[in-house]
Amino acid sequence: MRSEPERTALEERLGYEFRDRELFAAALTHASALPPGTVRDSERFEFLGDAVLDLAIADLLLHAFPEWDEGELSKRRALLVRTPTLAAKARELGLDEAIRLGRGEDRSGGRAKASILAATYESVIGAMYREAGFARVRAIIARHFADELRAGAAMAAEDWKTQLQEQTQAALRTVPDYRLVEEHGPAHARRFTSEVWINGRCLARGEGSSKREAEQQAARAALDVVAAEKPDDEKGGSGLGP
Repeated sequence: MRSEPERTALEERLGYEFRDRELFAAALTHASALPPGTVRDSERFEFLGDAVLDLAIADLLLHAFPEWDEGELSKRRALLVRTPTLAAKARELGLDEAIRLGRGEDRSGGRAKASILAATYESVIGAMYREAGFARVRAIIARHFADELRAGAAMAAEDWKTQLQEQTQAALRTVPDYRLVEEHGPAHARRFTSEVWINGRCLARGEGSSKREAEQQAARAALDVVAAEKPDDEKGGSGLGP
């Protein structure tokens, strides 16, 4: 952590203040920043955080959606704890700027690697669990995943970004480009606005309480644009072609 104010701001976003500063620092220290042969605490915390996340997300889904069976719950949990989702959470919280990386890993773009970001999020969750226990960490995870849990079954059943990407790849052999264009509000109630661009054209905007939610809403709006532009005789097509 570069300064005490930065640490404080990060803890405010996380919703947790570490009593043990060394524990927090260890959770944020990637293996590349440690001498060979050193015990890699962040990887140990990652192992623990992975298990804690699985249990907490399973418990939260079980309470939020009592009508879902085991198969549905398992599928939704897998979507929430997969690497891209956790990497997005890390970016939203600002962990990408706080990770301590080795010089080589940092220069090679380690702060943008989904695997490192997801692992760091799990490491921080594991460190929180070590210090505060499951009940406190479950509440923090519930806050971090509030958008997904609040949106209900309709949002859980839809992944608009995946749908849009599948259509653009099939029609244009490209992928959508999401751009954060606005961010406002206090740290505990941020609002984000994102645009989705395809081949140099802005298709739509979306807003949410996280970058991920704003991108999902932008993708949803873009899918509506695509459907509206689709010729009547191409109902099975994507509507993205020339």
